[in-house]
Amino acid sequence: MNRETAMNTALTALGLAAAAGLVMLSMPQSADASPGSSSTSGPGGLETVDEAVDPNERLPEAITLTGIVRDFRERSLENGHTDFEKQPDEGFGHYMGNVAPQLGEDSKPVFTGSGKRVNSQWRDSDGNNIHPSFYDPEMGDQTGSFGVDSTGGIASADSFRSWYRDSPGKNVSLPMDITLRKVEGSNLYVFDDREDDFFQDRGGFFPINAELFGNSSGDSKNFHFTFELATEFTYKAGEGQSFTFTGDDDVWVFINGQLVIDIGGVHSKVSQTVHLDRLGLNDGKKYPLTFFFAERHRTQSNFRIETTLSLRNAELPSAMAMFD
Repeated sequence: MNRETAMNTALTALGLAAAAGLVMLSMPQSADASPGSSSTSGPGGLETVDEAVDPNERLPEAITLTGIVRDFRERSLENGHTDFEKQPDEGFGHYMGNVAPQLGEDSKPVFTGSGKRVNSQWRDSDGNNIHPSFYDPEMGDQTGSFGVDSTGGIASADSFRSWYRDSPGKNVSLPMDITLRKVEGSNLYVFDDREDDFFQDRGGFFPINAELFGNSSGDSKNFHFTFELATEFTYKAGEGQSFTFTGDDDVWVFINGQLVIDIGGVHSKVSQTVHLDRLGLNDGKKYPLTFFFAERHRTQSNFRIETTLSLRNAELPSAMAMFD
């Protein structure tokens, strides 16, 4: 190779290398951006990464979940349900232990009748009520106490069976949505009947006023119904994920089939919180969360969910057409 040919070859190689470098510089950088970052256009149209963006800003502003509401007639009416408007033998109050600690084979709660009245609540170090099975004094929890045995106003396993199953002659059902809204600047989602536009005008959690079997006898509201949700989420270890319910009457929450919130009985507002880091779940795995609510007594209906879980609808439970 002569001197002129060698120089031309070298210049060609340098030109190709420079062109390759320009191509690499012009490629989008978002694929390598960290999860909490965002990309913006810098000088020359090149993308730069902003590491300071709050990851909570990427979360959806609202989560809508679809469940099933079932309507019942109160016990004093023809074809009324014995558990609705039933005062527990040991008086109105919070009762735990009347459903099994695991869901049944059909993913419904199983009545045991082994309940006890709650005299004082088990609490975490922040004062949140917790299920006694998660009590840990090394974490600063406070112990609670039980009182007398009682089924909490539930007559039997047979009567309980229709609470969350379509039962011709006993109940009628339809799908119903609730929307949890993100608290600004956080990863906390809340549904509160006192803050929701639809329920504010109804004076509480009354989703089926003048629908299905109609309002409760002699009343302007429908006080006798149940509601269930089937959802799922991804567990993120060490991030302090939690789920809290506040309301009345009965509420049971299960995660991966395990009972984690037990607010049974006919009572005024009661809260209970579950901290997911206490459940022994696997990081990054999806888990089901199933939720069961019952409104069984006149005077009020309160319903508030607070959670840092990004819940998604799971398979919708069945709902039957309206009939008498």
